[in-house]
Amino acid sequence: MIGAGVWLTTSNTPRPGALAADPSSAPPDADWGSASSSAPASPSASVSSPSPSVPASSPEPDAPSPSGAPEKPEKPEKNDKSGKADTKPAVPPSTAPKTDAGEGTETRAVVPPPPVSSPSPADSSAKGGSAQLTAKQAYRIHSDYQHGLSAAQRDLDQVAMGKLEGGLAVQMTRAGFKTAEMEGGSVAAGIWPNPRVWIPRHVAGRPDWFVAISTKPGVGRVADLMSSTPDGWRLVASAADTRPTPDRFPVIATDDDGYATSLSENATGLVATPRQVVDAHLASMERAEIDPMFADGPWTSDIALFWQEERAQLEDAGWSLTLSYLPEGPVRALRTADGGALVWYGARSTDTRKVERPGARVGLKGAAAVRTGNRSFAHSARASYGRMYVTYIPPAGSPDPVRVLGDWSEVLESHGD
Repeated sequence: MIGAGVWLTTSNTPRPGALAADPSSAPPDADWGSASSSAPASPSASVSSPSPSVPASSPEPDAPSPSGAPEKPEKPEKNDKSGKADTKPAVPPSTAPKTDAGEGTETRAVVPPPPVSSPSPADSSAKGGSAQLTAKQAYRIHSDYQHGLSAAQRDLDQVAMGKLEGGLAVQMTRAGFKTAEMEGGSVAAGIWPNPRVWIPRHVAGRPDWFVAISTKPGVGRVADLMSSTPDGWRLVASAADTRPTPDRFPVIATDDDGYATSLSENATGLVATPRQVVDAHLASMERAEIDPMFADGPWTSDIALFWQEERAQLEDAGWSLTLSYLPEGPVRALRTADGGALVWYGARSTDTRKVERPGARVGLKGAAAVRTGNRSFAHSARASYGRMYVTYIPPAGSPDPVRVLGDWSEVLESHGD
């Protein structure tokens, strides 16, 4: 989801005009379930002009949310990291992951089955200690997370989420629950099937972490990132591609023991360092400009075009639009088999609209509208979002562009006067 579009009216009674829409291509009317927390959702608002004849600028498909509590928002609001609900339990922690043969276009490296003598999740490694995390532990940790999330989604249990997610992720999921409560609705609950995990080698003095990736044919793919904390394991990042046929996913490199290689945010040997890519991606959205570094898609060029159209419509109605995208949280990366990298990162975005020429009123759309009681405003309207992404960076010397492979967006708050 891109951002909260707006509709404009000349009276106190809003007349939706859906001029701004979510560029995401998630399938509409899908029953989304979750593998992590709410999935990616982007801010969504629509602009309605005083003239009912103004055409819609783009379609507004429903989209799910990345961290696990998918919702049926307009894509500008949310790209859920959850997928279609599935009652089947995740792969048992003691079972080795399946190979990727015949599973759509996604190819992934697989962590080998853990040794019989591997310690249980209750040992020191599961609490952020010095022992190397095993595949068996990682599968159990992620399975417990998914089941806990599904229960919390059904009950909209904000307290329970504090034991399942951390950082920006838990703020996003709780915000989604609050929106559902205000709307008198619910969020979809479910389990992503057959996740596969990749675990970086333990580094003394740093939190352990791993990623769990699940693909459901015809529904999409979710990529969760779990990290150890002083209070236990938490999901801290997630991103989903909820298109029926997700973009090609790179193979994650593993060593002879089946472990992945983590990279720093300043890692070289890539077309750009992970930090440079993060900064460039957020800057392109903040400026609403297409950056040739990135492949076209729902989380790059589509977003830039969405904001360009939103700004033009607002300016015609006598309003201004200011965008802000600020990075939040650590940048985590894994080496891919081709020498590139997969990167997970988060951000907070705010879109602020202010009247420059009194006359038209502005109202937000989607979750942002719910949070403002579906009111219209004469002076200003603002919506803030939590956002997370997973992005592929090609190796140095490659002619290929950087590809954003999924997102999770959620309205955190919205205001107006």
